[in-house]
Amino acid sequence: MSIGETIGAEAKPKKKLAVITCMDTRLVNFLPEKMGLERGDAKVIKNAGNIITDDVLRSLVVAIYCLDVEKIAIVGHTDCGMAGADIEEIRKEMIKRGVNPYFTPDFEAWMGKMDNEEENVLKGVELIKNHPAIPKDVEVEGLMIDINTGEIKKLI
Repeated sequence: MSIGETIGAEAKPKKKLAVITCMDTRLVNFLPEKMGLERGDAKVIKNAGNIITDDVLRSLVVAIYCLDVEKIAIVGHTDCGMAGADIEEIRKEMIKRGVNPYFTPDFEAWMGKMDNEEENVLKGVELIKNHPAIPKDVEVEGLMIDINTGEIKKLI
């Protein structure tokens, strides 16, 4: 019995889609509605700034090899807080609260600081397409949603 066979059919996304998006609260219900997604249609992976991290890649590997995902969509959005995040201010706040922000050699990279939402999505698409664990037959696309209008633009 394969790993995928041990997972019930209802756990597999009906549209064979994985969506990587931001954890922004303005996207809750809004993004699925604008993408035409209903419960059970897609695996949705959220993090600050829809940054492609090792955890995201691990989740994609599970989605592809165990849950039959055939398509990945990275969905960035306008007015993303990570594009304007002040890394030094975050570091100062951590210190004020008794946390040592020097637990990692490159705090800015660990935080996922970005300068441009669209460039971040395009970079993520390239990272996924070129990752050795992602098969070439999996479609990867990059999208941007306007946080105010809900208009979705395909970048790649």
